[in-house]
Amino acid sequence: MNKSHEVEYCNLELRFDRRQIRYFIKALIQEGFSLYWNESEQHFIISIRSGRKLVKLKFNRIGEKYKIVGNYSIKDEKLAELLEKMIGDTRGHAIVKRFRDRQILIENIMFGEIIRTVEISGVEHKVLFQREPIITTDHIIHAFKSKRVEERIPVLRLEMDYELAVLFEAMERGDESHVKRSKERLAELRREMIMLEC
Repeated sequence: MNKSHEVEYCNLELRFDRRQIRYFIKALIQEGFSLYWNESEQHFIISIRSGRKLVKLKFNRIGEKYKIVGNYSIKDEKLAELLEKMIGDTRGHAIVKRFRDRQILIENIMFGEIIRTVEISGVEHKVLFQREPIITTDHIIHAFKSKRVEERIPVLRLEMDYELAVLFEAMERGDESHVKRSKERLAELRREMIMLEC
């Protein structure tokens, strides 16, 4: 394993059923990881031994399903591969930061697919990949007018991802006024998402 290999997973939005968690545990065991798990009315926690470090993945129970919460820093390549497979399989959302030597690669993942990749080397950053949106303007206008939650949530997630990218770029430039506006917008979007998910 490359000693400088480190992956950080932020803003994870993955939803599971019990069967998917069992498959994930089975895959971890097959790869030789030492682990244990515990469950309560509110949580399901998987503790994975990775070298000298113990990684605890926390799942909140939402009805019959589970949602992973928290930010995770992983230095084991195999564990990172399994977590990324889980992001893809559940069509989840995440911001993935890959640290190698003096370089950071940031991937925005939406519905299990990379929509944007940015490379940071020192003070320079460049966009390596940006997928064209598959949601058209007509879809967005329709979703804004729609009262149906299932039509609004995907657009809201897209707006949040875009605003996170705007915030990141404003922070890189040191533009405090844009950072403040972006944080306020993200707070509004978050409130709306909480209301829709209740």
